Amino acid sequence: MPSPDALLPLDPLRYAPTPLRPVRAKVRVLDTQARVVPHSHPWAQVVFSTAGVCRVEAEQHSFIVPPSRAVWVPPGVEHAVTVVERAELRTLYLLEAGVGQGPAPLDGHPSGDWTRCRVLEVSPLLRELVPQLASDPGDALPPAREALLACLVADELARARPVPLGVELPTDKRLRALCEAVIDDPLRHDRLDAWAAEAGASVRTVARLFRSELGTNFGAWRQQVLLARALAMAAQRRPMAHIAAELGYASASAFSAMVRRSVGLPPTQLLAGAAVHPPVASPSPAANRAR
Repeated sequence: MPSPDALLPLDPLRYAPTPLRPVRAKVRVLDTQARVVPHSHPWAQVVFSTAGVCRVEAEQHSFIVPPSRAVWVPPGVEHAVTVVERAELRTLYLLEAGVGQGPAPLDGHPSGDWTRCRVLEVSPLLRELVPQLASDPGDALPPAREALLACLVADELARARPVPLGVELPTDKRLRALCEAVIDDPLRHDRLDAWAAEAGASVRTVARLFRSELGTNFGAWRQQVLLARALAMAAQRRPMAHIAAELGYASASAFSAMVRRSVGLPPTQLLAGAAVHPPVASPSPAANRAR
């Protein structure tokens, strides 16, 4: 039996992009712990929230999505969405001009790797443009206005700065279960031996699996998990000093050093905009099912 919080995606075919309407939008308000089950479709997708926080799982990665970030999902890639904090989820469906080309910039020169999932910075302009698109399949804007909005949205996406965030997940079932437990509660243990003991495995075995499956060690991998947790906490308007302390760092400067080492950005820039809008009202279960 599926979880009562498991939801099917809104009928994607009703929102399918076409040559005449290459960018389509939809909006969905989901409560905490709601999960849109794994699915895929033959067009590209951009996932972000205007309020709240969600997690996107795709291509053996887990991505935290606060309002300041979006996740690009290429055509055909299976993905699932879990709500961390009740969210107004915005989805864009895009028809690419060519396989792997990504959104079309106005200057006609696409750049970057659009063949894989990537985290993008959401600009203030993009955040304001998306709600202007029709989000009900029965509605349509005047064609000229929709075409202009679609061009601007695609151009903003093409120019969006990629952010090196995302927690890689293994294929090995034993290590996958341990990694998912860390993602759910990264502060329960801070050492690999404690996590290994909880999983009933030796430290040597787990360390070997991290190297062979993920090409890294547990400490470096856990730092990405902590960065994701920091984004979720920033979306709740938590001060950076409180975030650093809760994540187990002795000082804000120690946390700042970890962030710079991991993603090459100061935490003020990484966490900027994570709480762009106040949380949305919690929808009822009936409303979730109806949407």
